[in-house]
Amino acid sequence: MIELFTSNTPNGKKISIMLEEIKYDYKVTSIDISKDEQFKSEFKKISPFSKIPAITDHKKNISLFESGAILIYLGEQSGKFYDQDKKVTINQWLMAQMAYVGPMLGQHHQFHHYNPGKSEFGEERYFKVCTRIYKELDERLGQAEYLAGNFYSIVDIATFPWIARHEWHDIGLKKHKNLTRWYELVSKREAVQKGYDLFEKGETVPSV
Repeated sequence: MIELFTSNTPNGKKISIMLEEIKYDYKVTSIDISKDEQFKSEFKKISPFSKIPAITDHKKNISLFESGAILIYLGEQSGKFYDQDKKVTINQWLMAQMAYVGPMLGQHHQFHHYNPGKSEFGEERYFKVCTRIYKELDERLGQAEYLAGNFYSIVDIATFPWIARHEWHDIGLKKHKNLTRWYELVSKREAVQKGYDLFEKGETVPSV
């Protein structure tokens, strides 16, 4: 059984979606980052940088932190959505999500959504960067059905929860036809819908 330590964030939703996709037995343990629970010593034992998500695979007595590493682990363990013959391509796009797409959209959230009016420089900078990210993702999805190619993978699982906050971004998902196609395609997956509502509170995937 997998224990998922998480909060209701895009990074947290990556892992609940993956666990639903591979149909693993798991339970969710909430880490309330608004109350600094991520800094508690017990959680830091499995997540040294006090970041969610983290997991413990109780069957193997293994704990992992960092969402990308967790997705790779679950992909390898389950044999799903991490095709060994496609690892080079998958890894590139996964690292791009981890190092670029997620962090930049996250900064955009901080300046544009959570703290508007506090830094004109920050708002303009990250809006510009994230507008470019939308364009780049749209270009890629004009070349392939999914982000790593014509197959659904952990890259799509990693990226989707961030684009699901498109209403926060004010960039205009509908303006990007290929990204919209991909978003709607992934949105229809039952595991995505269930994993998105990781705390089972009736949360639904935002529409386009």
